[in-house]
Amino acid sequence: MTTKRILVCDDEGGILAIAQLGLQMQEGWEIITASCGKEAIAIAETEQPDVVVLDVMMPDIDGPATLDLLRANPSTQSIPVIFLTAKTRNAEYRQLMHLPVAGIIAKPFNPLTLGSKIAEILGW
Repeated sequence: MTTKRILVCDDEGGILAIAQLGLQMQEGWEIITASCGKEAIAIAETEQPDVVVLDVMMPDIDGPATLDLLRANPSTQSIPVIFLTAKTRNAEYRQLMHLPVAGIIAKPFNPLTLGSKIAEILGW
């Protein structure tokens, strides 16, 4: 089985570190990190990860706008995206579910089960 390559994008360094450590330790996946939407788009184009785990609320380009740009780009449009969000109120959650994402993972998340949640969402 090939090692999965995961791009995790979040503007909070602590979230990136916890996600990276948990995914590497629990799943042995290769983790690439980005701290903003623009960086995530550039990395997704060149690295072609198996999935992008994308924060919803970021200062430069938010998650939904980053998703739109990923979907508009022929080289990244087929990469699955999973939102990582603290927005878990029903109305906000429903709005996010109507976007072309593979799934949504709520913050705070357990770094020991993050990989299994990603795998479950993507059917790995």
